Amino acid sequence: MLEHMVENLDIFICPACRGDLEIKDEHIACLKCHNTYRIEDGIPLLFLTPKDNSIEKDVTNMVKSFYERTPFPDYDDLENVEHLIEKARRSVFMHLLNEQIPFNIRVLEVGCGTGQLTNFLSTASRVVFGTDTCLNSLKLAQEFKEKNNLKRAGFYQMNLFSPIFKDESFPLVICNGVLHHTSDPFVGFQSIARLVKRGGYIIIGLYNKYGRIMTDIRRVIFKVLGERFMFLDPRLRRDDISDARKHTWFLDQYKNPYESKHTIGEVLRWFDSSSFTFINSVPKSKVFHSFSEDEALFSQNPRGNWFDHFLVQTKLMFSGSREGGLFLMIGMKK
Repeated sequence: MLEHMVENLDIFICPACRGDLEIKDEHIACLKCHNTYRIEDGIPLLFLTPKDNSIEKDVTNMVKSFYERTPFPDYDDLENVEHLIEKARRSVFMHLLNEQIPFNIRVLEVGCGTGQLTNFLSTASRVVFGTDTCLNSLKLAQEFKEKNNLKRAGFYQMNLFSPIFKDESFPLVICNGVLHHTSDPFVGFQSIARLVKRGGYIIIGLYNKYGRIMTDIRRVIFKVLGERFMFLDPRLRRDDISDARKHTWFLDQYKNPYESKHTIGEVLRWFDSSSFTFINSVPKSKVFHSFSEDEALFSQNPRGNWFDHFLVQTKLMFSGSREGGLFLMIGMKK
């Protein structure tokens, strides 16, 4: 059941003391501090609970509890790996990601949720690690993995503020739609940025301060006038999405207990202060530069100036709301 961890044990550390780990018959033990960690349904439970009386603990517990009740996204229409691949290929970004990530490397997805991206990327010759705080989400990911014999994917319960991997273990770290649900997104970014190898890449997706405005307006309308106005969300009007998927989308977008919002300029400052070079973004960070279907994701692009960012994000106010107001930034570790 733990073949994935056994084969990659060299990069794992204890989240409490950063000591080496040893896999026992029914648990995982730290050789330094002697902490032990349970294994449930083939998933190592390496989540380190935040310290008492901290905002990190309050926010983590709120968000963790929410997603334990409402795993997102679900596997409602995905019966096998062929369906998963077909779904991913309908997304230009996911298709490009799979085409352009090299084979035979380790990839980490922080905040993998139900693990659809982790499982998808593992269908090629890559070793992919999916981590999340929510065990119920991880169980769905693990179930799909085992059902489809995806041996190169592995799932682990982890607090991103207390990583379970050694520094500079991964050529690529992906964290999409996660940091804005934490108590301190910049500190969270710094925590996972340490896991990127020099010359490696990080991809982060965050709610945009402008792109989220329409969602916030709809949230107020739903709260005041009721859910019968759900048709105001473009995704909830689509005929090609099941009622179950619409329900999980609605809960994730409008009922989540905690979120923050960010800008292109803010993330560029994160990169600059953490020795990362800006490479690319979705949408493009410079006016009149558009994201193409044959985009070279990891080729360096102009970062733009504050006015470029203002115009790009103003457009997100209208076009970005269909995807929840998310924007993506790619950086390379110097």
